[in-house]
Amino acid sequence: MSKSFFVSDIHFGLQPDQQESRKMERFEYLAEIVRKDGEALYLVGDILDYWMEFRHVIPKYFDGFLCLLKGLVRQGVEVHYHAGNHDFSLGDFFNKSLGVQTWYGIRETLICGKKFIIAHGDGLDRNDIGYRLFVKLVRNRFNLFLLSNLQPDLAIAIMRKLSRLSRKHGRPDTHGEADFLFQYADAMAREKDFDYFVCGHSHVRGQKQLSNNRSEYINLGTWINGEYPYGVCEGGVFTLRQL
Repeated sequence: MSKSFFVSDIHFGLQPDQQESRKMERFEYLAEIVRKDGEALYLVGDILDYWMEFRHVIPKYFDGFLCLLKGLVRQGVEVHYHAGNHDFSLGDFFNKSLGVQTWYGIRETLICGKKFIIAHGDGLDRNDIGYRLFVKLVRNRFNLFLLSNLQPDLAIAIMRKLSRLSRKHGRPDTHGEADFLFQYADAMAREKDFDYFVCGHSHVRGQKQLSNNRSEYINLGTWINGEYPYGVCEGGVFTLRQL
């Protein structure tokens, strides 16, 4: 029986070389598992700590990751990349050059015969005016056009700075943010019929039943703390696992 795999908040490009190498080793292992057993891989935001698309240049720091994605697509695996608040503008490269489907915001879809709502988790708090203005700034097409026409090293340095600004706009209390995401999913469950609400963003891994006693909230956690969690849906049942 084919499986669908989920992962978020790896933040490639954030940490020192030793941690980055370990994360890449673990992702290579996950890609091999997906290649053997999977029909789909869902990247639920902040896989990259920053991303800048140029017309003729590919940032070499992420070449191993990009090659793995293209290899999975060539093997017939569907790869879906949901933008986060760090990899906030994925451009056309992932779709046109790699065959990866890209998504923004909240998405409702059917996976393994179950109704899923997938969202990275950023921007859901309508009261966070500062963050919503920040997103409009960094996803503005004219601003991205200006950045993409700068010398690549300079443009990437600016994107890394914007990534740090995005981190500062996040809530300092990750558990408080996780509580907000759970409450958001719980409120949505009172209005919509779905089986799983899958997100990341807060870095607090967890799987909980919502108050309707049928739907589940799932946070995929993060890879920046020396653990390597991921999710699997098989036969309509979702489980969180560790590499």
